[in-house]
Amino acid sequence: MLPYVGFAFLVLFLFMIFLYYVPIGLWLTALFSGVRVSLIQLFLMRIRKVPPSVIVNALINSSKAGIPLTRDELEAHYLAGGRVDKVVNALISANKANIELDFNAATAIDLAGRDVFEAVQVSVNPKVINTPSVAAMARDGIQLITRARVTVRANINRLVGGAGEETILARVGEGIVSSIGSSESHKAVLENPDSISKVVLAKGLDAGTAFTILSIDIADIDVGKNIGAQLQIDQANADKNIAQAKAEERRAMAIALEQEMKAKVIEAESQIPQAIAESFRSGNLGIMDYYRLRNIQADTNMRNSISGGDPGDKT
Repeated sequence: MLPYVGFAFLVLFLFMIFLYYVPIGLWLTALFSGVRVSLIQLFLMRIRKVPPSVIVNALINSSKAGIPLTRDELEAHYLAGGRVDKVVNALISANKANIELDFNAATAIDLAGRDVFEAVQVSVNPKVINTPSVAAMARDGIQLITRARVTVRANINRLVGGAGEETILARVGEGIVSSIGSSESHKAVLENPDSISKVVLAKGLDAGTAFTILSIDIADIDVGKNIGAQLQIDQANADKNIAQAKAEERRAMAIALEQEMKAKVIEAESQIPQAIAESFRSGNLGIMDYYRLRNIQADTNMRNSISGGDPGDKT
């Protein structure tokens, strides 16, 4: 009994392997859908590590849509790392929307890393891109914070090598800053915000991108800071600091000069006793002259003491 059970499991295992490599159900589905794919071709797809269901379903969809595709083309695109289902869906959508898109162009777009099916959808139904808040300053120094909505349509012919949404946003932001910066007053911008859209749209910002800009609409404008006044305040503070630094420098130089002059006076006063002694020795000064000089100094010290000055003895 056991040998028969083991044999039955072996047969079942082999049959499951056979169905994996030769998907009869998928072959019947293709046959009844009008797609000719042999069992040998399905077996070889497994050997080449190509999912037969992906290729067969793509062939069925394209056949029903009236788009002639071959099994070899789809397999080659899959082996190249492409997304077969995206390409086929894009071709069907483009065909229904009367957009010129062949298989080679669709596969090139897909292999370039772009979603070709989404690109066809955006080409049929334009997409709205919301820009982040863009801060710009008018000539009167008032800051304006602007947000815009950019309506774009995918350009199928420029999807390969064309710039993406980030470039569109960067160029629109640059155009908004330039338009507001050239305005004489922020009030003029607030009164006529569509002037920004006209100026920015006239710059041809979609050149070299994968999109065509249909419209640029200003969604919101907020009044920000008075940048001009703040800059003037900062400049005034900077000028004040510079003037204070120069005044402090002049004050320090004056103090240094005063100390230098005092040092010279002290040095000169220290030489007076020597001069008096020399006058005594040379006979140019008598004792009475010396007493009169002392009396004059005492009288001067007393007057300084009365007036609140320094009564120190200068001898």
